[in-house]
Amino acid sequence: MQRLIRGRWLVASAGLCLIAGIGPAQAQDHTEYEPADIEYGRSVYLEQCAACHGEDGDGVAGADLRGGRLRRAALDRELVQLIRSGIPGTGMLAFDLDTAEMTGIVAYLRNMTYEIDAATLGDAARGRAIFEGAGDCLSCHRLQGRGLRTGPDLTRIGAVRPLSALRRSLLDPTGTMRPIDRPVELVTADGTRVSGRRLNEDTYTVQILDDDARLRSFDKADLRELRVIEQSPMPAYGGRLDAAELADLLAYLVSLKG
Repeated sequence: MQRLIRGRWLVASAGLCLIAGIGPAQAQDHTEYEPADIEYGRSVYLEQCAACHGEDGDGVAGADLRGGRLRRAALDRELVQLIRSGIPGTGMLAFDLDTAEMTGIVAYLRNMTYEIDAATLGDAARGRAIFEGAGDCLSCHRLQGRGLRTGPDLTRIGAVRPLSALRRSLLDPTGTMRPIDRPVELVTADGTRVSGRRLNEDTYTVQILDDDARLRSFDKADLRELRVIEQSPMPAYGGRLDAAELADLLAYLVSLKG
């Protein structure tokens, strides 16, 4: 279980040009951050921000991202908005980051001065080999037109899920499974038993992708039974992969941007 790290205030900045001046102390709206997100955020920072701010966050005169209070972004939601919109009339540009990148960069900016004990992101190429080999992920998941459809499509998973969420899904798939992704079993009026993954459900109908990857729709009034299964069919990988292999697989999953 990874420990959460409490963020520290950043000082003003401008360029990711993040700020210009120090404002009164305010409470943050998010003070706990996953080490995995902080580490991923460091890689995003080095790619997107370090050219102006420097690796240590002190590359812009009068701006130091490593500590203090951000006058324009005391709250995390304000920091997100600032990154998305930039600061007109300054060198701070707008950045179009996906969900994982934004979660990571905010976590990292709030924790630049911390030594973190996060599991190091591994090698994406080795992670792909695990994904397609020992992990056997394509036996359930679809990826860029390959694999089965009994699990959620992973083609853009690295853009829509933070790294910490991906890690939790690998370690505890049942505990992190979204309600809409829970498998279902149903029995039709003639006694036929059908199982698969629920795609959509309303008051009167349910649509599933059955175990043969066929899209099927049923009227609930015609069903004898409809049961949602709480246990994920996905195995927990904490006992199947060592720490290095898990880090490699995570590096590959977060690289999947569609």
